[in-house]
Order: sequence, then structure tokens, then C-alpha cells
Amino acid sequence: MRSADGSSAHLPGRRGARRAASFHCYTGAAAMITTVLFDLGGTLAAYYQRREFVALRDEGVARVTRLLRRHGGSLPQTAELARRVAAEDYEATDQRVRPLELRLARIFAGSTAELAAGLLNEMCAAFLAPIFARGTLYDDALPALRELRGRGLKLGLVSNTPWGSPAELWQAELGRLGLDGLLDSAVFCRDCGWRKPAGQIFRETCARMTVVPGACLFVGDHPRWDVAGAQQAGMRAVQLCRGREPTEAVPADHPGSLAAVSGLGELPDLICRL
Repeated sequence: MRSADGSSAHLPGRRGARRAASFHCYTGAAAMITTVLFDLGGTLAAYYQRREFVALRDEGVARVTRLLRRHGGSLPQTAELARRVAAEDYEATDQRVRPLELRLARIFAGSTAELAAGLLNEMCAAFLAPIFARGTLYDDALPALRELRGRGLKLGLVSNTPWGSPAELWQAELGRLGLDGLLDSAVFCRDCGWRKPAGQIFRETCARMTVVPGACLFVGDHPRWDVAGAQQAGMRAVQLCRGREPTEAVPADHPGSLAAVSGLGELPDLICRL
């Protein structure tokens, strides 16, 4: 599935802009790393801990409720609304995206307001507002990205979105964070219809960036979604721990050895050792 407006996730002004320099670091017969891909939440920016999501979800639903009330919608009773929200709070076991627009349409089914032209986009923006309000870059994000770009590496982003929220809203969020000018491409789960750790989202990213998986290094905080998912797609991967032990929650079938860093500033030296 593409984003709601069908737009490409490539960021403006970066297509075809490649440097002549390369980061020449080899280990045996392994392919040279030419591309570094990042997760967003928990890696480049802080949003929320998993235990905090329910409160943010409920605040987002409350904002959508107020939006619909302003438009004169006939809203579900409180208990029924809570039941519908709980029924939508899961992800597909096969990692297919469950779009936020469809979840909200089911939650607020029976309201005449959601049929108004363009209102679902407003509903999605209202739902995400509490999450975006918490978003802040980690201190090491911009310096690390600039350093890696200065060494001639392509940089990309591969990220899931909460409740399958639209890619275009997250593209705008990258601009607010000041990341859009440092990334060659950004692919969100809504751009291809699959969530990490599904291989489709990693392959989509490689296709858009015209790079083979073996030349990519993926950096993320989640051992399954980021590390195992990227490795199963043929990439090398690094777990960003930020104060945690790198072996926490690593599944028993985790492929290959686990490289780990405690901060993004360690990446340039680590790339030479992989």
C-alpha cells in the first residue's frame, strides 16, 4: 500500500546527488558499506516508551472525538467507543499494515462527520498530535548524520508508524525535526504496506535507493524489528542500546552476531570494523 496521496517517500533535492568520496572499509570479502539506514523512534528521535502508548492513543482518540463533535457528528457512547478502540489496538501477525484511516473509520462508524471531504486526514493528524508533541531529536543524531554524510555515505530511514499512520504526516514530521535535508530517502511502512521486520519494507528501501542489501548497514533500537529484520533481508545491522544491554529481548533465533553501540557517535569507527 502506498501513502494516502500515492507520493514517493524520496526527499526533495537529494535524488541523484551523490558524492565522489566513499567510505572504504572492508572486512574480508564483505561488500563495502555505502548506505546507512536508520530507524526513527528510539534511534534518531525520542517519542514514547511502549508502556506509554495506551495513554497517547487515548489522548489521540479524544482529540479525534472533539474534532468530530465540532463537525456535528453522532458519536459512539463512551463505553462503546472504548470497546472499539481496544478492538483496533493490534497489528497483523503477518506484518501487513493496518491503516490508521480505516481504524478510525471503524471506531467512529455511525458518525456522519467522517464522510466530509478530507476529514479523515484531519482525524489522522489529530490522532498523531500527542505523539508529535513529544518528539525530540537525540543530541547525537544530527552530528552523526552530518559526519556520515561527510564521509560519502548514503543515508536513509526505514520506520514503522503508530497504528499504520499516514506516511505524508511522518514526512512532515521529519521536516519539523530537521532530518529531511540529511536523508536521501525515507520509507515508512505505509509506503509499501508492510511493517518491519517484514522483508518487503527493507527491499523497497533498497530499490528506491538503488543499493544492494549487502552494502547497507541498518541502525535501530529494536532487536527484532530492526536488527533481526534487517539481517534477514541481507543487511548488516547494529543495535543502538542507549544505556540498555544489547542482549535484552534478542530472540533465540536471532541471526548472526550482534553488533551494538551505546550512541550514534560510535558508528563511523564501527563501520570500519564490520
